[in-house]
Amino acid sequence: MIMLANKRPTKKELREHLEQEVEKFLSQGGEVKNIENGKSGDNVLNPWSIPLQFNGTREERHPVGDLLKKIDARKRKSPPPPQKSRHKPRKHWIYDDFGEPVRWVWK
Repeated sequence: MIMLANKRPTKKELREHLEQEVEKFLSQGGEVKNIENGKSGDNVLNPWSIPLQFNGTREERHPVGDLLKKIDARKRKSPPPPQKSRHKPRKHWIYDDFGEPVRWVWK
């Protein structure tokens, strides 16, 4: 199978390559064994190991509630955020003695 550096093979190309490999294997005298459904390829003498395998003994647990409270007490409490004014500045008109608008100011 020829693959270019910048091009990934398509599914069709992969399928054709796999078929060529199987034909090559069979033509050299290889044979395909049929395995019953439900059979595993795992070695019975060397079983799959589970990292946290239960070995039958129970470990004693230690409560950590008090320790966590002490750690939380050591944390610095941040000051409350500054309060923002609830109202945005508004434009207010200043009127003269006759009720005519003179100018506006922000309050």
